[in-house]
Amino acid sequence: MEGYERIVVADEGRRFPFRRPFDTLSRFEISAGKQKMMKRPNPRSFLPAVLFTAFAVHGLLPAIQPAIAAASARQNPDPAITQTRVLAEVTEIDASGKRVVVKTDAGNIVIVLLDDKTEFLRVPPGEKSLDKAIKTTLAEVAVGDKIYARGRVSEDHKSVPAQTLVVMSKGDIQKRHEQERLEWRRRGISGVVSALNADAREITIQARSLEGVKAVVVAAAENTQYRRYAPDSVKFADASSSLFVELKVGDQLRALGNKSADGARFTAEQIVFGTFRTIGGTVKSVSPDSKEIKVEMLGSKQPLTVVINADSMLRRIPPQSAMFLAMRGQAGAAGGTAAGTGARPQGPPAGAQGGQPSGAAPAGAAPAGRPGMQGGPGSGPRMEGGGDFQDMLERMPPVTLTEIKPGDVIAVSSTVGADASRLTAITLVTGVDAVLAALQSAGMPRRTVNLSTGLPAGVLDLGISPP
Repeated sequence: MEGYERIVVADEGRRFPFRRPFDTLSRFEISAGKQKMMKRPNPRSFLPAVLFTAFAVHGLLPAIQPAIAAASARQNPDPAITQTRVLAEVTEIDASGKRVVVKTDAGNIVIVLLDDKTEFLRVPPGEKSLDKAIKTTLAEVAVGDKIYARGRVSEDHKSVPAQTLVVMSKGDIQKRHEQERLEWRRRGISGVVSALNADAREITIQARSLEGVKAVVVAAAENTQYRRYAPDSVKFADASSSLFVELKVGDQLRALGNKSADGARFTAEQIVFGTFRTIGGTVKSVSPDSKEIKVEMLGSKQPLTVVINADSMLRRIPPQSAMFLAMRGQAGAAGGTAAGTGARPQGPPAGAQGGQPSGAAPAGAAPAGRPGMQGGPGSGPRMEGGGDFQDMLERMPPVTLTEIKPGDVIAVSSTVGADASRLTAITLVTGVDAVLAALQSAGMPRRTVNLSTGLPAGVLDLGISPP
């Protein structure tokens, strides 16, 4: 890597240190040792720009384009590609030509060249060594599998003759991810950081549930794993390794661990956090080709551009859920009660007809054992399994970009990026106008819109997504 000095610290044979399990693959390493980077000035980093200008002026640019491409690859490194390995997803297999085409998370295409000496191995998800690797063949590799190809990568980062090809099947990855999602739902907690105690490694968060907002102390141990969303990042799995000192008041946090009997403390095994923003706005235009939505923020009228990518989650708030969300927001504003009445927001406002007999399974109930949103005739939707809005959100009807029209009122969450006028959507929901209307209905005090978000506080918790 240009501008860095690489130092081998210790030989670990075939062990491969990395920050996250193999199934995420963005920082997977199989190498002869741990490596340490030290920054130092390097005048060669300026050479490609100088050469480009000089040769372009003299009409000799085509002759040096390969060298420029190689220099560009070094100056703009893809973390999935180094001098000795490639981490990517299989997009094409040419068995007769003994090659596999792969694509990194950053979108770079690399051709993996195979020969009779290439060693094929398969490992299960989550493994941090090759102890459980089994031999496999090219015939068992499929499109969608994740691979680690070890070999000398070409200078332009376009090909690698693989000495070893380590494979994880797409099916195994999906099973692993589903297990992790269930674990985070069962043993997870989320909220906004309100205080930090570095000496005690304690984080106080404001966690929202059906009872309203409650302060919970998240206690971290020496072996607690920290990960942080990068600017403009979308995927939970792409959060990078971090430290306690990088936490800030106002960050949104999701932790995996164990809650105390009274729910006031939480012992964390893993902590994922980031700086997010959630905005509400009216759609002005939609461009399916560029996957962009122009919006005008509610309240401030500020224009923004929302970018949609393959990992963005788009959902529609059904009308029957709007009242529940409004009451849930009122519960938080009233210190744990719906509109300050002392009642939990499990049904319609006072005076609504209908109801659900105690113990009866309401229509549309989630399957047994699965936390979800339930609702019955006249009863309004309600949450089980901890009242996590993200769980409810995932089960709302999906919506496509082409279904979003000018005039729709939407809410969008994203990490805080370099350009404040552009948001890469982690989550986008339509139907927000129905929620705002419910907030103004009878029995619900008028809520003030936050001009920095365009939304009443505490109504839509779209920030940090589940795994």
